[in-house]
Amino acid sequence: MSDGMFYRLGCDIGGTFTDFVLLNDRTGEIRINKCLTTPGDPSDAVEQGIEELEQVTPGFVGKLDEVIHGTTLVINSIIERKGAKTGLITTKGFRDVLELGREIRYAPYDVFAEFPKPLISRRFRLEVDERIRSDGTILRTLDREEARLVVNRLIDMGVESIAVCLLNSFENPAHELVIKEIISAQAPDIPVSISYEVLPQIREYERTSTTVTNAYVKPLTSRYLSKLSQKLEAIGSKGKLFIMLSSGGITSVETAAEFPVRIIESGPTAAVISGQYYGKLFDIPEMFCFDMGGTTAKSCLIQRGVAGVVPTFEVGRVQRFMKGSGLTIQVPVVDLMEIGAGGGSIAKVSKMGTLQVGPESSGADPGPICYARGGTEPGVTDADLLLGYLDEGYFLGGEMKLDKEAARRGIEEKIAKPLGVSFVQAIWGIHDLINETMAAAAKTHIAEKGGNPRVATVVAFGGAGPVHAYGLAKKLGSPRLIVPPNAGVGSALGFFTAPRAFDLVRSHKVALDTADFSEIEGIFKVMEVEGARTLQKSGTADDIIFERSVDARFVGQGSETNIPVLEGNFTDVKKEDMRRRFDEIYEKLYGRTYPDSPVEFINFKVRASLPERLLQLPKMEKRAGSLKDAIKGERQAYSGIAKDFIPYTIYDRYKLYPDSKFQGPAIIEERESTVVIGEDASISVDDFGFLWIDL
Repeated sequence: MSDGMFYRLGCDIGGTFTDFVLLNDRTGEIRINKCLTTPGDPSDAVEQGIEELEQVTPGFVGKLDEVIHGTTLVINSIIERKGAKTGLITTKGFRDVLELGREIRYAPYDVFAEFPKPLISRRFRLEVDERIRSDGTILRTLDREEARLVVNRLIDMGVESIAVCLLNSFENPAHELVIKEIISAQAPDIPVSISYEVLPQIREYERTSTTVTNAYVKPLTSRYLSKLSQKLEAIGSKGKLFIMLSSGGITSVETAAEFPVRIIESGPTAAVISGQYYGKLFDIPEMFCFDMGGTTAKSCLIQRGVAGVVPTFEVGRVQRFMKGSGLTIQVPVVDLMEIGAGGGSIAKVSKMGTLQVGPESSGADPGPICYARGGTEPGVTDADLLLGYLDEGYFLGGEMKLDKEAARRGIEEKIAKPLGVSFVQAIWGIHDLINETMAAAAKTHIAEKGGNPRVATVVAFGGAGPVHAYGLAKKLGSPRLIVPPNAGVGSALGFFTAPRAFDLVRSHKVALDTADFSEIEGIFKVMEVEGARTLQKSGTADDIIFERSVDARFVGQGSETNIPVLEGNFTDVKKEDMRRRFDEIYEKLYGRTYPDSPVEFINFKVRASLPERLLQLPKMEKRAGSLKDAIKGERQAYSGIAKDFIPYTIYDRYKLYPDSKFQGPAIIEERESTVVIGEDASISVDDFGFLWIDL
């Protein structure tokens, strides 16, 4: 950071709103802004939001050191099928791998189960007669003239992007590199994605699907990032533009444009990185990060200050929350759990005559009934309003008036009367059931990671998260809940704590007992050179940190277990130590191991990163005063403990000061979110303005 460049801007484009967090690195001062997302061209909202911030912080644009951006553009273009017309060149006999997939039915008893259509229709998938063995030796050499004819055929068909994925190219990319050279010569303006550069990893379907996805969104992403860079430059920004990766790091705009498949989960990742930072800041060993918006709730277990990263995920699911119904993408992504639970989740009577809430959502348009924008289906926000948790006159700081009576009529007519229950039972049932749905999913997620909800601290983000976090924490049995300041946009703070990083992987199957560790050290070195080259696009590449790991499995097994490599040189590793580490991790995950079964290495991984830029959170000003100054009044709201409406004290969060302590029942209001706390909890405020709620 130079003397005159001391501002950092985080910008997160969501489905409804675009959030901005402006950080002054000298003073720690933070300013926030929200404006409506512009789906036609998301960069318009970015420009508008920056101009609005400029009015309250004049001259900051010229002092921007960096802009860190998270976007849903890539995932939306896949879901809405608005990517480029893409062609695929593959090995003869593998034209249909995208449709064959893993040949697993996600709903085995549903004869009408749908599967996602491939991003490339069959006529745009062409073959070349070449063959490379699994050990990398060439069985049938690629005919350059045949490859040239195939490329020209795709060009004549009008493709805008080309993916190349040949069998076993992760061991020997020679034929893929020849085809890339031919495409560059024949059609230099057409973007190319070869699997050896996108994902040099074993498993044919996943590698093809990931490479095709990268090619499908590459032209759109390149245009958008180029346009955004030009707009930032036009309004006077000289700062570097960075993009949030799905794996929790940030990278240069050039790398994001080359590998857009790496930024599919760019937006949702930020909340987890914020939670990870808070876990380290407050030395919390186990934290459950909970982010609830209008459509979905996302969560992640953070252990020892680190969020888990998984190697694969799905996008564009036909059945949104059903695993196996989407397109498989094999890139590193923060281990998020997503369920259909949000403020807009629709409540209805099921075919069995019981109450059902979600996963369908009314979203932001038309939204719940109380939004008065044409919505006719009662939702979670309607119930929260009628329970007294939300103030109809202070939603979004008073900018949006809620229609309480319309919500009341909707729930009476569509929930209470059909179920034959009282109005109060109906509204509490909606609120409590969505909490129960989230808690059940959270318990499973935590158990899978070897965690314990009874020792985990819950941290809440999102517009609806703080409303439901107390109820969720109680159902989990968690002892404590934290709500950071500006929780509605607080996730964007994760942009400032994420490291500049890039993950690399190479597949090379070899038995542990017969492996040549010096050869493996060579594989790691090649990846580290590539990682350093990628980081250099972000500016300085001094003090690069390399983290190594190995994916290993029992011979013949179908899934791998990741083992960290702590030694700096793999030739210093002893084979018996690697076997011991594998057994320890495997036993922790699955309860037992098999010492007599041989183990093999499958993937070698490197994360190249630069040291994190420390974020100094601003401390609140200590001032003389009484807690009474923060009290806005009282409101009747429903208590799950008393099973009745009782008076809740209403607090203005902006008037709470450090070391404030008070007891529930309490409702703490700020512009972007509302915190609801029951009578069995105590609340304290720390120097940074965080609410610490002990249950």
